[in-house]
Amino acid sequence: MNTLFGEKKEGATKIVLKSVDEYPEAPVSLGTTLSNFTGDWRTFIPVIDDDKCVKCYICWKFCPEPAIFIREDGYVGVDYDYCKGCGICANECPTKAITMEKEEK
Repeated sequence: MNTLFGEKKEGATKIVLKSVDEYPEAPVSLGTTLSNFTGDWRTFIPVIDDDKCVKCYICWKFCPEPAIFIREDGYVGVDYDYCKGCGICANECPTKAITMEKEEK
């Protein structure tokens, strides 16, 4: 799948959850507001280290945009088309599995 700044990482496909019961506990809606790409003005991007990730989904719960998603393998990925680079995910990650790196366009 193409993004604004290149290809998504291999294995970072989105999964579709069919009911609220399939989501981790979090205040979310099954609806979506995705209609326009909104991640084209950021300076930094979150980079996730799967080796440090404990699948707590705190980053997913705190992301103010629908940019963090849960991959089929249970780890999280970032949809850079919608990520604004705010760094909330990195700030909230208890294991520091997410670092903010300067984006090169």
